[in-house]
Amino acid sequence: MRNDDLQHVQLPHLETFAKAAELRSFTDAAKALSVSQASVSQRIRALEGVLRTSLFRRRQRGIALTDEGQRLYSFAERILRLHREAFADLSGRKDPRASGELTLAASSVPGEHILPAILTRFRREYPGIRVRANVVDSATVLDQLQRGGVTLGLVGRKSDNPHLAFRPFAKDELVLIVAAKHRWFRRKRVSLRDLRAQPLVLRGPGSGSRWFFEQSLGACGTTLADLNIVLELGSNEAIKEAVADGGAAAVLSDLAVRQELADGRLHALRIAGLPLERAMYVVTDPRRALAAPAQVFLRFLDRPGGGP
Repeated sequence: MRNDDLQHVQLPHLETFAKAAELRSFTDAAKALSVSQASVSQRIRALEGVLRTSLFRRRQRGIALTDEGQRLYSFAERILRLHREAFADLSGRKDPRASGELTLAASSVPGEHILPAILTRFRREYPGIRVRANVVDSATVLDQLQRGGVTLGLVGRKSDNPHLAFRPFAKDELVLIVAAKHRWFRRKRVSLRDLRAQPLVLRGPGSGSRWFFEQSLGACGTTLADLNIVLELGSNEAIKEAVADGGAAAVLSDLAVRQELADGRLHALRIAGLPLERAMYVVTDPRRALAAPAQVFLRFLDRPGGGP
């Protein structure tokens, strides 16, 4: 084909292609589009014929995009979004993609202290999208995302998994907390040397807060083995109660202890020489095409007033 002929070529069946990519199934795409599976297969073959490349790999359980399919999907999503925006703007009708189900998992800090306010605003603007969110530890969030159990993840740590993509959407800071009756109650900071002898309560190994604290210690030449860890608990609420009722200290997100700091039950200190500000990340698996509700949610997060 000559270059001057390209202006007359249109890519056919992009909507069918995008739906099959998002659902990872020709059968499910056919149901969603109210056509036969044979029609979906024929449309994909026609598109592949125009491009002279394979867009899907057929697997025992569904389909997966090839590298070329991944590249085309990024274009198709933008093209179809512009079509929908033009239609909505000129016809006055609502974007039909603002419906369906969004599945996500979040670790405790973003899930309990950031996500609820975001989802309240999101629900107000997109009442047609039903959200299913569960709050677990960071390691479980990343595992569910990689296995395809959820579409999006919100966590307070990165991993070295090459299949996952992380982008920051919020920040928080870990602080050392003690009870009102603790000897450090009136201090603003303590040293790492002070901390070594102090009984300490930590989150379990799957926690993003624990992981980040451990990484920060390592950068200062210290490990958890150098500290006096007396208790490990699975939730921030349990840790706060353990600290308030005894002489132990704990390292938690400032977002998780705001109420207790305000009412005087707990007191927050910094640890000298140990930076504990961190980013919160929204995580996706680029190997899987994002369904429409997830795309809407990510664009909402990027807008002023959408995120935290």
